[in-house]
Amino acid sequence: MLHSMTSEPEQQIGVGTPDAFQRLWTPHRMAYIQGENKPTGPEAGDGCPFCAIPSKSDEDGLIIARGTRVYAVLNLYPYNGGHLMVVPFRHVADYTELDEAETAELGLFTKRAMTALRTASGAHGFNIGMNQGSVAGAGIAAHLHQHVVPRWGGDTNFMPVVGHTKVLPQLLADTRAMLAAAWPVQP
Repeated sequence: MLHSMTSEPEQQIGVGTPDAFQRLWTPHRMAYIQGENKPTGPEAGDGCPFCAIPSKSDEDGLIIARGTRVYAVLNLYPYNGGHLMVVPFRHVADYTELDEAETAELGLFTKRAMTALRTASGAHGFNIGMNQGSVAGAGIAAHLHQHVVPRWGGDTNFMPVVGHTKVLPQLLADTRAMLAAAWPVQP
């Protein structure tokens, strides 16, 4: 139900027993929960979003930087503001399938991502890794991608622990522009 912006929260009937908690409405998360944009199979032509993203503009695809063999892109469902992924252009599922040049550029882009995130947002640390296979937690197991998640002292507040919710202070398009501007220039 739409309502005008007021300082008073809207009272909703039938939402359960009244308690002291406020609700943070995040309808955009429903797309992830329902599997929107997930491939229909393991091949590149099965709707793989990581194969489709490079054909878009950087702004539309949320691409931060493009290399010869890999690209850096914001995660649509981030764990923290600035959560990005380094993705090979080639559709491969397993880290061992990368050739030497792809492995080297994936590592280089991971280093550049860390530099850009430190420059743009003052990140104190990082969680970096990849989930190999759906049983290991890969949301899109058919196309390898490495997560680079910036962390700050005190960023593990009550919201993700108690509320199972992340509060992101910036729109993805604004985060993409900020990180693209901070991306280190190739030597």
